[in-house]
Amino acid sequence: MERCILHSDLNAFYASVEVAKDPALRGRPVAVCGSESDRHGIVLAKSQEAARAGVKTGMVNWEARRLCPGLVCLPPHFDDYLACSRRVRRIYERYTDQVEPYDMDECFLDVSQSRSLFGNGGEIAESIRRTVKAETDLTVSIGVSFNKPFAKLGSDLKKPDAVTEISRENFHEVVWPLPVETLLYVGPATRRKLVARGVRRVGDIVRYGEENMAALLGKCGRQLYAFAAGLDRSRVMHTDFSAPIKSVGHGLTFTADLHSDGEVGQMLLFLAQDVEHRLRTAALHAGGVEVAVRDTDLAVRQYQRILPAATRSALRIAEAGLCLFRENYSWRRPVRALTVRAIRLTPAGGSRQCLLGPAEQQLCRDETIGATVEGVRARFGKWAVAPAALLGMEKVPGATSHDVILPGQMYA
Repeated sequence: MERCILHSDLNAFYASVEVAKDPALRGRPVAVCGSESDRHGIVLAKSQEAARAGVKTGMVNWEARRLCPGLVCLPPHFDDYLACSRRVRRIYERYTDQVEPYDMDECFLDVSQSRSLFGNGGEIAESIRRTVKAETDLTVSIGVSFNKPFAKLGSDLKKPDAVTEISRENFHEVVWPLPVETLLYVGPATRRKLVARGVRRVGDIVRYGEENMAALLGKCGRQLYAFAAGLDRSRVMHTDFSAPIKSVGHGLTFTADLHSDGEVGQMLLFLAQDVEHRLRTAALHAGGVEVAVRDTDLAVRQYQRILPAATRSALRIAEAGLCLFRENYSWRRPVRALTVRAIRLTPAGGSRQCLLGPAEQQLCRDETIGATVEGVRARFGKWAVAPAALLGMEKVPGATSHDVILPGQMYA
C-alpha cells in the first residue's frame, strides 16, 4: 500500500498568532521583531501584507520600516507561539497518532492508516486546513505525497492556506524542474557545489547519478539522490517519540561586543551555568565541549574538544571552552555572540573513565558542589547562588535583572 505523508506548515506563524490575538491588526502589515536594544533587531516573522511590501525574515528592523512605512513591529511572545503550536498539534492528532514535529510551526503526519476513516490524502489535508482555520484563526499550507521530502516541498510550493499534492505519477513533472535549493537539506554551500558541476535542477541530481553525488557530498550526496529520485523511505515518528538528546547548549548575542579573553571567559561561565542546569535536568554528563563564536562580521567559527573525564560542572565546561577559544581565535575582530554546547553526552548513572589522584577528587567535589547549588537554586531562584565572576556583567541582555538575592532576603 502506497504511503500517504503530509507536511503541514503554519503560514507566517509568529505574525499570524499576533493577529489572531488582536483582530485590529488584521489586514495591516505586521512583523515580529527582535529587540534593537539587545542587538537582536531583525525581523523574525512577517504577515502576508508585510511580505508584499518587500519585508523579509532576517531583515534589520530599520530597513523593514523603510520598505513598509506603516509596518507594525511587535516583540515576540514565545509562550503564546508554543501554546498555539500545541493546540494545532492536537488537531493533527485527531487524524493520526503519527505526528512528528519538524519545527514549532511544522509537522509531518503519516495518514496512511487513516484513509479508511477520513478519505484520501488530499481530502484529509483539506479537512485539517479547514479545521485549523476555524478553531485557531490560523492558516496552514499542506503538502501531500508518498514520502517526507516531497510532502515538505509540496507545502512550500503554494502559500498561504493551500494544499498541494505530489504523487508518484507526477513528481517528475512537478519536482524535477525545480531549483536544487528547493530540496530538503540543500543550503547555500551545497547549492554552490552542485551548480559548479552543472547540477542546477532537482532532476539534474538524478541524472548526475548516485555514485557521483556520493563522491561529491559523501553520505549527504546519497541522501539527496534518494530524495530527488523519490526513493526516501524515512518514517514519521509516533507523536510520543522523543529523539535522543545529542547536545545541550546555550548562546547569546551580547548588547556590546567583547574585546578580551577575560570578557569571553566571563560570558562562557555565564552560559555554562545554564548548560549545567539542563544537563542535570536531563541526567546527562558531557564528554566534550563545543564553542561557536560569531564576530562583528557575523562570521561563525566552531571549535570542539574532548574532556579528560565526563562532567556537568559549569566551571569545567567554561574552562574547556575558554581554552578552545584562546587556542583558536585570533582576535582579528571583536566577538558579537557566543554559544557553548555540551557534546558526546552519556547518562549520568552510567560507567565512566576514572581519573587518578587529585583529579578524581576534584571531579567528585565538582559534582557535590553542583548538586548543592542546584538544590539552592531550585528553592530560591536561579540567582540565589552565583559565581562572583558573574557579578557586574553589563553586556548580557537584561543583565540588570541578574541581581544576587540571598535566601534570607527572600522574606525580608
